[in-house]
Amino acid sequence: MKLIADSGSTKTDWVLIHNNSEAGRYHTPGYNPFYFDSEFIYNSIKENLLPQVQASEIKEIFFYGAGCSLPAKCDIVHKALQQAFPNASIIVTHDLLASAKALLGDNPGFAAILGTGANTCLYDGEKVILNIDSLGHMLGDEGSGCYIGRKLVRDYMRKLMPQNLWDDFKETYKLNNEQLYDIIYNKPSPNRFLASFAKFAYKHKQSEYIRAKIQDSFHDFFENLVSHYPNYTDYELNCVGSIGFLFKDILLDKADEYNMKPGKIIQSPMNDLIQYHLK
Repeated sequence: MKLIADSGSTKTDWVLIHNNSEAGRYHTPGYNPFYFDSEFIYNSIKENLLPQVQASEIKEIFFYGAGCSLPAKCDIVHKALQQAFPNASIIVTHDLLASAKALLGDNPGFAAILGTGANTCLYDGEKVILNIDSLGHMLGDEGSGCYIGRKLVRDYMRKLMPQNLWDDFKETYKLNNEQLYDIIYNKPSPNRFLASFAKFAYKHKQSEYIRAKIQDSFHDFFENLVSHYPNYTDYELNCVGSIGFLFKDILLDKADEYNMKPGKIIQSPMNDLIQYHLK
């Protein structure tokens, strides 16, 4: 048996493969090693995943994770997985590679992630060959759920939202400025928290104010990331993630402004990733 995991900053999707076919799907929190240590990850897996699978029977694990771009960060996740699955051979690598495999298979091209965070790369059909660092939620992640959420929260706190949206935001989340300050600056995973407000943006997607915020976010995504890849207009825009998928029309309008043709836009890489591994 083997496990394939796609782990973002918010959630991890797991698929169990047995006799070369899918045998089960499971979900746990996300395990970005920039925010969590091995002990936390192991305890979460122990609580959320191990009761559902036979750990001793797992022989291979392919873990694609947000934050797993540096060897030291991969080691954090590897240590937790090895403790949870002592009989398994484990490969830990970046979720960007999972997205590229799901979007492009064995073909070269451009691949992007627009979910809680953002990332981009050029892929040669086997490995990532160029990646402009997204810089994470504090410095970058343009176009991501966190980036959009930050814009909304800032306008809410400054009362710059249209009144009807401000009222709905207040009624929906029941948070004042003091509480928001505390959560963002003192609680763990502020990126997840800010990204959660993308649901509010989707709810009011037809609002001129909201569409302008999404357009601005995708403008920054293209201006600061995509357009800096060599000959980027030669590639199609292939994208995985809830933000790219839910706001696909706005994303593709912005791609057209940057003379980039539309490619494959999917919400989750897992189905295509399974097929990649099965073949």
